[in-house]
Amino acid sequence: MNMKKILIVLSFLLFGTYANADCNIKSGSINILANDFPALRTLVDTAKECKGSADFKVTHSAEHNKIAVPALTANPSEFSVRVAANSSIVPLMNGDLIRPMNDLVKKYGKGIQDSQLITIDGKVMAVAFMANTQHLYVRTDVLKENGIAIPKTYEDVVAASEKIRAAGKMKYPYAAAYKAGWNLAEEFVNMYIGHGGEFFKAGTAKPNINNAKGVATLNMLKKLADLSNPDYLTHDSEAIKVEWEAGNVAIMTLWASRSGTLLDDEGDAKITAATKLVAPATVGGGNIPAATLWWDGFTLAKNRPDADAEASFRAMAHAASSKEMVAKAADQAVWLVEGFVPGPKSVGVIEAVKMGAKPYPMLPQMGLMHGALGNEIVEFLQGNELAEQALKDVEAAYNTKAKEQGFL
Repeated sequence: MNMKKILIVLSFLLFGTYANADCNIKSGSINILANDFPALRTLVDTAKECKGSADFKVTHSAEHNKIAVPALTANPSEFSVRVAANSSIVPLMNGDLIRPMNDLVKKYGKGIQDSQLITIDGKVMAVAFMANTQHLYVRTDVLKENGIAIPKTYEDVVAASEKIRAAGKMKYPYAAAYKAGWNLAEEFVNMYIGHGGEFFKAGTAKPNINNAKGVATLNMLKKLADLSNPDYLTHDSEAIKVEWEAGNVAIMTLWASRSGTLLDDEGDAKITAATKLVAPATVGGGNIPAATLWWDGFTLAKNRPDADAEASFRAMAHAASSKEMVAKAADQAVWLVEGFVPGPKSVGVIEAVKMGAKPYPMLPQMGLMHGALGNEIVEFLQGNELAEQALKDVEAAYNTKAKEQGFL
């Protein structure tokens, strides 16, 4: 899949002209499925401004990944728009569930930059509007009190967390989204890439994680888990954000897109003032972040009438090219929209790009690997299995699914 254009955007080489989207929509139905965080609510609210005479519905859900494929497989599809990302577009492509947008881009996409177009085999399959990554958040007051420098590696994170715990300041000083399933698998993906790992043997769909880098990845995840709340396997991004705001955590790995609500005026002013966003950490002596670059964008369901696709594209294109939106919500995301000016809350993504962070692998079989990881490494983290056995289990689970779907 062609990542050239989106990588240009992620390097902040934002060029192109802007023109207002045409909002004179006379017919059709718009029904959007999206994750639930402030930037996406802002985007969808902006799209609603352009709905014209079309029916307009939206579902914001943390379970969007579970909902999407069954909902778009139905004919007609339950949703006309799926807000997707690097990983979640892959099962939609594999299932032939989304439609190319070349004609709609040509007709109604004047406000969209070429660099926003996610083009696969010459077909525009998504329009990107924001970039994202996970990076470190630190409590500068806690670090200073304990004579700790801002961590640059995960080895630093472990050492700092152990020192904070030993000082009796916090019992569980570290947090990350380790919820069993998708979140936990994403932590493995990030850490494995940071170790220089490749998920598949070159040129094949054969798994390639049961090796020294895979073991090192699991061992680092276990060290971090042992410094986290014992309920870490139930903690997603929202849960660890709550832990942070409660003053229970001093170092955290969290999505850049969550910074807006974390640093708003509603929490403890002292904690907010001491919260600093810093670069993602490296690991194992590597020089690239143990993190992945992401884009979020919109796709159009294939199993919907053309009138719905047109109405949906026009409304979403209005939002994905809105200078007014990115000016008002500049602190909610790193917007891939012409005119966006990065601010302090964009530092994690900007630093990740500067450090050479890799995009999440957009490989057809990667979703199967991600699913196997999220299910099979839990027992290792709970102390019930050796790392090598956990990795064997991952590869076995992956192989079963990959053979069923024709990848092996």
